[in-house]
Amino acid sequence: MAINPVELELPREPGVYLFKNKSKKVLYVGKATEIKSRVKSYFSANPDRLMIPKLIEKSSHIDYIVTTNPDEALILERELIRKYKPRYNSMLKDDRSYPLIALTNEKYPRIMYTRNPPPGSRTWGPFPNVSAAKQVLQLLRKQFGIRDKDCRGKDGCLSMQLGLCKGPCLDPEGYPEIVKIVTNILDGKAEQLLHKLTKEMENQSQKMEYEKAGKQRDMIRAIQSTLSQRIITSRFYRDCDAIGFSSRGSMSVVTILHAKSGTVQGQQTWPLLHRGDIEDTICRFVSEFYSTNRPPSLILLPCNISQFLSEWLFQKRGAKVELRVPKRGKLLELKNLADKNAEFQIERERGINTGSLEQRAVNECADYLGMDSLDHIVCFDMAQLQGKNRVGASISVKLGRPEKSEYRKYNVKGKQLDDIRMMLEVLDRWLKKQKTWPDLLLIDGGETHLKFVYDLLKENRLEEKILIAALAKKEEILFRIDSEPLILDKRGRVLIFARDEAHRFVNLFHRKSRQSKLLKDPLESIEGLGAKKIQSLLRYFGGRQGLLHASINDLCKVPGIGKSLAKRIVDGLSK
Repeated sequence: MAINPVELELPREPGVYLFKNKSKKVLYVGKATEIKSRVKSYFSANPDRLMIPKLIEKSSHIDYIVTTNPDEALILERELIRKYKPRYNSMLKDDRSYPLIALTNEKYPRIMYTRNPPPGSRTWGPFPNVSAAKQVLQLLRKQFGIRDKDCRGKDGCLSMQLGLCKGPCLDPEGYPEIVKIVTNILDGKAEQLLHKLTKEMENQSQKMEYEKAGKQRDMIRAIQSTLSQRIITSRFYRDCDAIGFSSRGSMSVVTILHAKSGTVQGQQTWPLLHRGDIEDTICRFVSEFYSTNRPPSLILLPCNISQFLSEWLFQKRGAKVELRVPKRGKLLELKNLADKNAEFQIERERGINTGSLEQRAVNECADYLGMDSLDHIVCFDMAQLQGKNRVGASISVKLGRPEKSEYRKYNVKGKQLDDIRMMLEVLDRWLKKQKTWPDLLLIDGGETHLKFVYDLLKENRLEEKILIAALAKKEEILFRIDSEPLILDKRGRVLIFARDEAHRFVNLFHRKSRQSKLLKDPLESIEGLGAKKIQSLLRYFGGRQGLLHASINDLCKVPGIGKSLAKRIVDGLSK
């Protein structure tokens, strides 16, 4: 075990803790109401999460940051995860934040569409369907005249003249009623507005004003898309969110079905990175999602979550939040429906959103080899011709695609003639310049190559930081440390591609190296003969032909050319 829990000196305070490896890379960030007891639980005989033994094995020390309270720890944890992107944390698949509709906390509130709402604002969202949410915002302004973010409350503003603003400069006494109506609509009580728009659309259609009717139809669809159209009803469905979950390897999807007043009102879907621990993934999502959304009174979950997160939800809502993993009845049906939607969405994510052939090949190969990630591969290959022009090269493959900026060429400096020792020299030079490590270091070779490279890593104390493998050409056999040889099938095509690309690149370098040496002036290879002396020789003898027929005595007549250098010139030109 890399960390001795007895030697850990940790505070009994709220805060965050960071597991780090020998190179001080952050592997995991966690939060705790009491850091000492939380970290101690990682070293129990029966850990409660699958990733914990591997995390402990890879870590060399634990840092911590004390906070004033658990709420601050939750915020800090989220920021640190976004900053370091630790390997063993489950994270939102990307760092983008979806926009919100916000109502400011002012005497005469303004409505706005933003990713950074002002302090104290009431927010709705986030909205993955950006265009529909913008249409709703425009509709609310047009229908009710609520102030927008640019309204400064001055007489005669353009929005007031256009009928888009009925703010305090026009009707300060009636404005609170406008705010109340808009708030109700954003809370999902849009029946009256939808009824009004539908009636207008029908009237316009009867009058054969089809263009106007079409615009009304689009507005109705925008409201339904953003505020979630009702699809299921039940007297059991009160104010609750049902969270569904599905995963494929390192990819997962969380789907939320929102229910209010006995009606399920659509869904939201969120792709995440998943590290094999459902509880950790769900906890991470809950803390992300409800940091900008008011929690409902009931949340249906696929698994139990920590007591700390339960208390945090209570504080966010300002009232009790019931957390339930349903086992039967209508609530289980709702939960199963959320899971079914997540199952459908993850297939869509795999086929479309992450649907490049390269990315799918990477995900498939990582699952095939039982690895957490295979997003970055570095592959080495060597080339020589009868002991001459000895060169090596490395290529980099990121997310299944060649990263040409990280391709490297090496001229072998030592006198080694066999591929293995040539490769060890080149690898040693590569290791000394690296600051970060790939998910896999791939060698073009067999089991013997793998053993020598592993010994080199051990000498540099890097055997735990770098995962290595060797791929033999003939039968596409993959050799790994402490694993049986594996004959790759189509799931290993990204490794075969990396090996073939390294082979192509090193052969191209080798061919150019041979050609450059064939074209090189033989005078340049003579020790002690620089560019200026070469020019003096050519001028003195009237060109290269005169120089080829010159004797040692003739050469000694040229200023700066001694007898020993003259002899080397004659010997060099006679080869």
